[in-house]
Amino acid sequence: MTFRYKAVTTTGEVKEGTIESQNKDLAVVALQRRGLIITSIKGSEEKSLLQMNIFEHLPQKEIVIMSRQISTLFEAQVSALKAFSLLASSAENKLLQRTLNQITDDLQAGFSISGALAKHPKVFSDFYVNMVKSGEETGKLNQTFGYLADYLDREYELTNKTKNALIYPLFVVIVFLAVMILMFTLVIPKLSQIITESGQDVPLYTKIVIGMSNFTVHYGIFVLLPLLVLIAYLVYLSRTPKGKSYLDNLKLSLPIFGPLFRKLYLSRISDNLDTMLSSGISIIRAIEITSSVVGNKVFEDIMKASSEDVKAGSSLSDAMAKHVQVPQIMVQMVKVGEETGALSTILKTLAHFYRREVDTAVDTLVGLIEPVMIVFLGVSVGILLSSVLIPIYNIASSIN
Repeated sequence: MTFRYKAVTTTGEVKEGTIESQNKDLAVVALQRRGLIITSIKGSEEKSLLQMNIFEHLPQKEIVIMSRQISTLFEAQVSALKAFSLLASSAENKLLQRTLNQITDDLQAGFSISGALAKHPKVFSDFYVNMVKSGEETGKLNQTFGYLADYLDREYELTNKTKNALIYPLFVVIVFLAVMILMFTLVIPKLSQIITESGQDVPLYTKIVIGMSNFTVHYGIFVLLPLLVLIAYLVYLSRTPKGKSYLDNLKLSLPIFGPLFRKLYLSRISDNLDTMLSSGISIIRAIEITSSVVGNKVFEDIMKASSEDVKAGSSLSDAMAKHVQVPQIMVQMVKVGEETGALSTILKTLAHFYRREVDTAVDTLVGLIEPVMIVFLGVSVGILLSSVLIPIYNIASSIN
């Protein structure tokens, strides 16, 4: 809950601001520990539009850097309260700065670190909070934040590389469509006017191009509107459970990108499980948390089902073997890890293997798409221009 307060410092300076806390008493305690004398404090359930910045975003790289800094500060025997206070004062991202200030206040009010982090689910995932909780229980917080920084760094690099591989072909397609629209609406109509006014016979392919141009000019809006409706429907669909499940299934079924996405999610699952098991989190809890952060409804359901099977006494390998989306090589390696007691090591190997597979697939994909897209764009524009320029050339030749 948000509380708006007015207070006075020991030097008589008047201070106003807001503070996040579970209740009014804890908010007062947190402010008093800052050396403030409270003159008024009121709870506010809703934030104004000015306070709620919907465009605020916290890049994952910021969380990676913050985790690395906390690990270093803990290794230097700096207290948690001092560490978060220092990071809050030096944070450049406003959302991160505000979050760290609220965490500092909660720590002053007696919250555990994991409890304070859990109040900010948009910044710290369930996976992150549970890792920190495990670090508190084992007394290895500096190592835990180091694990988190390493994991998030790997995840950021892998996800970013995959996104970049998809952005390039999308950009080329958008440029291609923009060029075609400009050609059909601005260039072709002017050239077609010259051809039709000449009175000469027009080749069939030129008639087709002129017809497409006329259709785009006069009826293009009727094509654009259904396309916008389709995009809006897909956005809506992606926000419903059934729609998300359908789209995630479709994503894995794509001819070229499907295997890439599959390897990405398998890498994420292996890396998540390895990181959590290395930190002492139980296998069942690790599987449950992984299901919530894998980022695909298909694999989320697989991990949830596997969690239930493991609770019922099944091994993780047997639980995974029930699902066709999980490759046999992964099932067999997990089984070896369970039999030898080296499951975490096997999962680390699997995560490294699938990361390398994703890297190779992305490099191959980009290497193939780039020349194909350029050739396709060039040939399409060339055919379009030649279909109207050749008749014009014939007209010019006949005049001479």
